[in-house]
Amino acid sequence: MQLIQVESSMIYAVGYDEESQTMEVVFNSGGVYRYFDVPKDIYEGLLAAESKGRYMRAHVIDVYACSKG
Repeated sequence: MQLIQVESSMIYAVGYDEESQTMEVVFNSGGVYRYFDVPKDIYEGLLAAESKGRYMRAHVIDVYACSKG
């Protein structure tokens, strides 16, 4: 999965696998999470969001199943 570094106080980088609809998020704290069954438009919305942290809280965290890895 190709990770894209983003400008955010919360997130270091994000990646997306379209085939499995898995989104990987590397947080600035060092945590790495994989979110499952994430539609591509949610991933694209995260990349486009002015506040990545606010977008994550509103649209991803506690919405999609995830694993820490």
